[in-house]
Amino acid sequence: MPPAPSRLTVRPLSGPGELNLFCCLSYVLDHELADDLATGRRVPEWMWIALDGERVVARAAWWTNATGGEPLALDFFDLDDTLPAPERVAIGVRLLETAAAAVLPAGAQRPEYGRFVPPDWREDPVARDAVEARIAVMEATGARMLVERLRLEWRAGTPVPGDSGRLVFRPVTGREDLLALMTPVMEGTLDAHGQGDLASGLGAREAAEKHYDEELAGYSTPMAWWRIAELPTGEPVGFVVPARNNYNPIIAYIGVLPDRRGHGYIDDLLAEGTRVLAAEGVERIRAATDLGNVPMTKSFERLGYVNFERAFNMVWDAEKGEDRG
Repeated sequence: MPPAPSRLTVRPLSGPGELNLFCCLSYVLDHELADDLATGRRVPEWMWIALDGERVVARAAWWTNATGGEPLALDFFDLDDTLPAPERVAIGVRLLETAAAAVLPAGAQRPEYGRFVPPDWREDPVARDAVEARIAVMEATGARMLVERLRLEWRAGTPVPGDSGRLVFRPVTGREDLLALMTPVMEGTLDAHGQGDLASGLGAREAAEKHYDEELAGYSTPMAWWRIAELPTGEPVGFVVPARNNYNPIIAYIGVLPDRRGHGYIDDLLAEGTRVLAAEGVERIRAATDLGNVPMTKSFERLGYVNFERAFNMVWDAEKGEDRG
């Protein structure tokens, strides 16, 4: 890999007034940046650019979920795709390593990198070139691919099946009520993030608590929307968590207990979560599932969710993150 040009300037934004400079390169989440800055989910010191003279040739930015929080995700990383691939990768590595050393706490594991990509990115030569360059930068800094995911969307006007009557739904009553079901669902999960937590040494209960505390507990929408499904005889079957994050109404989590799988209950759960949000008059509902989770993908398709995008997540393992500081 050739070195990055010596004339390159790598620096953070001097303030929100440089947002237009940051947006000289583009990405599908650009429209969220101003609000993220206003609400503290981003700070200029976490938004970095690489300049060749006055031309922006790369950019990177981290995100958090609340004002004052630590960086939780690297969700912006763009390169000037008019440049030759080796030069792009060299510039990207220099930008990312310089910015990470300044932004991330010394010795901490790096937050994962997430990227939204077109659903047909492998078939489109231009999109494939852009995606592969970004992956190459991440791999050069020690990251590995964790998972590719489907991003799905239900749109207002899409029919929602009525209650089949096979299950009885009730609201979740509290943290422990849901954790009692999340724990067994973690066993045999097809979700790559859940599998990663278990592979790291966490038990199923610990992995469930981590997911609850780091994600589900942060939603401002009512817990009364969350549903536990039971058989008419009272035995639990699974759960669904419809919610709204900072940007969209979502199906945040859905799970069927191991001994209840294989009976099509996933469709009942997804339909109930969709009904809850549709009753709020939302224009769309977003969801995501791992590319390898075929049963969940098929359920979304049956309910009329459209695969409008893909995403991938890359991670730096703890040892590599600590080595790099």
